[in-house]
Amino acid sequence: MSKFLQLVLCCMIIHSIAAAYHIIGGEIYYQTVGISDRVAGYKYKITLKLYRDGDFVCGTRQGCLDIFENPVPINIFNAAGTRVGPQILFYIQETRPLRDTLKNPCLAPQSIYLEVAFYSDTVHLPAIPGGYYIAYQRCCRGESLTNIHDSEREGSTFYTVIPGTEGRPNNNCAFFDKDEAVVICAGLPLRYDYSAYDGDGDSLVYGLCNALAGGAVRNNETITAPPYSTTVSYVSPYSGLEPMGGSPKLSISSTGLITGTPDRAGKFVVTVCVTEFDRRTKAYIGTHSKDILITVYNCNTTIRALVPSVLNNCIDEPELAIAIPNNSNAGFTSTYHWYFGDGTDTITYNRDIFYHAYADTGSYKIRLVVNRGLPCTDSTTGVVNNFPGFKAGFTADALCREDPVYFQDTSSYQYGTIVSRKWDFGVDKIETDVSNEVSPSYHYSKGGVYTVNLHLQSDRGCDRVVTQNIPLYEVNPFAGNDTIIAKGQLFTLQGSGGDKFTWWPSDGLSSPNVRDPQVSGNEDITYVLRVDNVQGCFGYDTINVKYYAGPELYIPNAFSPNGDGQNDRFRFIPVGFQQYNFFRIFNRWGELVYNSIDFRMGWDGNINGRPSKPDTYLWILEGIDLYGNKILRKGTVTLLR
Repeated sequence: MSKFLQLVLCCMIIHSIAAAYHIIGGEIYYQTVGISDRVAGYKYKITLKLYRDGDFVCGTRQGCLDIFENPVPINIFNAAGTRVGPQILFYIQETRPLRDTLKNPCLAPQSIYLEVAFYSDTVHLPAIPGGYYIAYQRCCRGESLTNIHDSEREGSTFYTVIPGTEGRPNNNCAFFDKDEAVVICAGLPLRYDYSAYDGDGDSLVYGLCNALAGGAVRNNETITAPPYSTTVSYVSPYSGLEPMGGSPKLSISSTGLITGTPDRAGKFVVTVCVTEFDRRTKAYIGTHSKDILITVYNCNTTIRALVPSVLNNCIDEPELAIAIPNNSNAGFTSTYHWYFGDGTDTITYNRDIFYHAYADTGSYKIRLVVNRGLPCTDSTTGVVNNFPGFKAGFTADALCREDPVYFQDTSSYQYGTIVSRKWDFGVDKIETDVSNEVSPSYHYSKGGVYTVNLHLQSDRGCDRVVTQNIPLYEVNPFAGNDTIIAKGQLFTLQGSGGDKFTWWPSDGLSSPNVRDPQVSGNEDITYVLRVDNVQGCFGYDTINVKYYAGPELYIPNAFSPNGDGQNDRFRFIPVGFQQYNFFRIFNRWGELVYNSIDFRMGWDGNINGRPSKPDTYLWILEGIDLYGNKILRKGTVTLLR
């Protein structure tokens, strides 16, 4: 037997263990391709076909495969059940997608997607009595199979038998050469050609048979020797001979035609056996089987014709062709018969929007019939108001925030009248920014971009909204805070808020047309600043400049923080100072109650957020005047309540 093992078994490795929840059918077969030049026998091409659910995805389940394994192990046994050599690894030569969609005008479209993989290789086998079993075993079948109990743990065995010397060892096995995804509807007749091909022209006999189990505990190393008779556990009342139920039940004819009317939705494994007989001698040659998956859907569909009850042609141009939508619920190949109310009709075959051109304006009653002449038919009616030429638009005379924006409705309607308009001027959280006028105006409180909507309605049922983004520019003039300076002290104005600056009067200014002119003078004066931007918007602000003899610090001797708006804070007024080092206030016990150099704020009479009692307090102030001299002042202030 050692010489016999020269079978091209060189690629012999231990195959890895993995769980496969996706193999839902398959077959293995052989073809004699010539006399072997290595052994006293023949050279055979072995082909394994496996099917999987192409939509199945494992996700994160450990050890689960949602692709075809590659390679897979094939085992060869003699008639006594002894394995001939180690496993042979077969590799994928081709994969194909298998898709089918129910195409019926009365049924909801349903699709299935399977994949088939072809593994093949050649082996050299000597001719021996009893021949050979060539087998592939694998756990597990697909999930949720309707007719197999616990299908994700139920394995498969696919095998073929090469005849021995007492028969025809150079035979070509019959096999099923049709690879299709079979999908049908519950309650409808099934007719499927399941006939096999035999290269020798042998006589073939068909029958439904049991699917074989195998590949226990998800382990490829669990190899079962022939003969193979362990079947899968069918869910009652299903069996290999009655794999789907229904009325009439599934059957196969002498020519391989499967018929029946299944009455339950689900996924069903169906196994067909084909037996070869020598056409000349009538001698039995062998039996071959194949598992396939037949998917049955609940295809009930409520056929409903549906179009909008009213269609208004409200386009800008006076174009009399109107878009017709189809919102019907129908089968895969339904037909749609249209009657347009103008003496014309047409048929469409999908639910895409199409256009119908009327010869004139007017109101037309339309009718849609789905699947006319079939039992699953429905119809509906609607009205087309064909009055186009509704142009919507408006203008906005807007530039600067300071000015009101003047709006003008420029809409027109060639075949009707505008009966209603509503403006929304686009101010968030303001309910008064609306108008029903033809030419309204609106004064915005600040600059920005505003989305303005004009909603129009016509006497022909047209409803339009036109939108524009309106930009408003603004300046924010700021001449500076009112200022006190010492007589003879130079001071620089700091204008802001725009692009162009104009000051007046020009008295005491180094230039009236710059942002930051220098001021020199001795008399109190108010300057007016005009600020312009590049868009032409402008605004005004003022600044008061007061002159005191100085440098000096003017400090009151009392204040009353009672909230009446008069002398509520104790603060100093500096004249001619360039820097303040500190301003501190102490109570009669020498405790610090206030410390700041912000002469504008001053002390509000509170200590740690609580009102201090009326009393006399000591203050001390230090600063540097405009000549660089350090000035130190001390004094008292009385807090009155």
